Formats: sequence, structure tokens, C-alpha cells
Amino acid sequence: MIRYAKLPLDFDVKAIQSELLSLAEAEWQPHFNSYHYTGSWTVLALRSPDGSSDNIIPELMQSDDFAETKYMAYFPSVKKMLAGVKCPIMSVRFLNLKPGAAIKEHQDNELAFEKGEARLHFPIFTNPEVEFYAEQDRIILNEGECWYLNANLPHRVANYGRTDRIHLVMDCTVDDWLTNIMNSASKIAYKEEVINERELLLMIENLRSQNTETAERMALAFEQKLKEHNRAGAA
Repeated sequence: MIRYAKLPLDFDVKAIQSELLSLAEAEWQPHFNSYHYTGSWTVLALRSPDGSSDNIIPELMQSDDFAETKYMAYFPSVKKMLAGVKCPIMSVRFLNLKPGAAIKEHQDNELAFEKGEARLHFPIFTNPEVEFYAEQDRIILNEGECWYLNANLPHRVANYGRTDRIHLVMDCTVDDWLTNIMNSASKIAYKEEVINERELLLMIENLRSQNTETAERMALAFEQKLKEHNRAGAA
């Protein structure tokens, strides 16, 4: 299982920074689940279920009908970047963690590359006092980089600096193109998995239901892993 990876996806971070600075602060919405964070954590949705700018938490909507919100028009540099992303794109949001704010450790259920969905982070504004942890690993996410982060694993972040930490966050569907990008990662970390046979069989069934070449390849890989696990247990 991939825990995190630095991906070779380029974008014009300076242009996006400029576009962000021209937008009024009042357009941002507070993240509604205050149980998971302290301080100020705000969201600006650029692509969401039904194209509604109020749908700032797309993973709760269970929708396949994603569309651009009214705010995408303010960010031509983001549209240009997204045009180069060849996998199916679901949601696109800016997430702003204000100075002194912290997101508590949590997991976003099922949001992982191996489960068919991936969350990509594009740091736009950050500072050296931001501390992001994937499990117990602190990861430095620099402006202008792209990172895949396995949101299905425990993760947390705190902004101890004096400036905003703003990421462009994109949720997308895994396909051959994204798999090739992942295989080209300049940095990648894996997690040793504990085999749960029932869960693995459900994942294989879910992948096969997608009826795509990539999903079938992943299903075959999981089947092989299950066979090796069963052989080891019988030895």
C-alpha cells in the first residue's frame, strides 16, 4: 500500500498565488466539522457535486455528477493545470489552514489509490512551521510540488507559522494515466499491509465491477497477494 508519493506534475504556482490574492476573503467558507480541527480552516470549492460552491465536503455527497463552481472562472491557471490531468477528476478545492490552526488526526475512509480513488495535494502557500504527519512521518510539502497522500491512513497537520497554508486539493479516479504517474514518483513510501482476506475479496469484487483495464490489473495483483498469503499460512 502506498502511504505517500511525490509526483511529477508541474503547474504554475506563482500564477495561482496571484489569482488567489485577488479573491476576497469573504468568499471562503469555514469547514463545517469543527470537531476535527481547532482554529480557522476554510474551503473554496472550484469543482464539486452539481457544481455548487456550497458543497465543500464532496466525500459526504456520494455523487458522480461533478461540475465546476462559479469560482473556477477566477482561476484560469488552475483550469490550465487541470487540462493536463488525464484521469477522471472529481472535486477540486482550496483548503486554507490559518496560522495557529490544527487539523486533528483522522482518516478519510476508502480514499486511497489501491481502492480506486486518489487525493492529490498541490501546495500553493506554505511556511517552514507547517507540520504535516502521515502516521508518524513528517512530510515537507513545498510550494509548487504535487503529492499523493493516502487519506485512508491516519494523518494530521498544524500550522505553527505566521502565514496561511493553502493547498489546492484534487480528488480523482485511478486509471492507467495516474498509475503511470505514480510509477514515475520521485519519492514514494509504502506501508506493510496486514492481510484481511474478507476485505481483500471485497476490494477485488469492487475493482472488477469497474470494468476497466486498470481495475482488472489491480484485481489480479490483489488476487496474487491473497494466494501468496494463503500459501505462506499453509506452510
